[in-house]
Amino acid sequence: MAERTELRAHAGALSDPAERMERQALLLRTAHAAPILALAARISDAVGRPVPGPDPLDGGVGARLLLLLETPGPGMRAVDIVSRDRPGGTAANLRRFLGAAGIARQDTLIWNVVPWVIHAEGALNRPPRQAELRSGLQYLPPLLDLLPALRVVVLAGRFAAAADAPLRAVRPTLSVLAMPHPSPTFVCTSPAVPARIMAALNAAAEMLSSCSV
Repeated sequence: MAERTELRAHAGALSDPAERMERQALLLRTAHAAPILALAARISDAVGRPVPGPDPLDGGVGARLLLLLETPGPGMRAVDIVSRDRPGGTAANLRRFLGAAGIARQDTLIWNVVPWVIHAEGALNRPPRQAELRSGLQYLPPLLDLLPALRVVVLAGRFAAAADAPLRAVRPTLSVLAMPHPSPTFVCTSPAVPARIMAALNAAAEMLSSCSV
């Protein structure tokens, strides 16, 4: 685990090309991330779209909490890693909320319910289409197969919320929570939004704490 701490794990760290290269190199040699990276490659081959890999500084297959976002943004083509250390407001908010809830980084895996980049090169951000969402949901079971320690899933946003029933069908013992998407577009609309995000993450932290007793 010592190798992880040598990298600069801070908000926006992956905007630095050198840090990005180091993180991608670490991803290729990190055992706990390898099965998820292999799944990402499998999905990419199937759909013909880029699928960013997991952050090697997170928990990988040892994660006890899966945080499902909606789909990688247009800028993910350059970063190629699903991470709280990406540049942009969504990642910064997510990092802040997870930290405030006291959820250990090694307990988490951040993923997307539609795990591939749906945006054409240079296109603006858009939500997933229903067909894309249905297609993305079929890859949840193989992801769950890689996460034997998983206890809690947090669904971020209304598209990720579609994963609730499929998750419970595959693994009925999972605790599934919902929260608003951490995008600044939503977080800044009302003080109730960050409060709801924190309520969900605090509940998840409490569940993880009770599981470890």
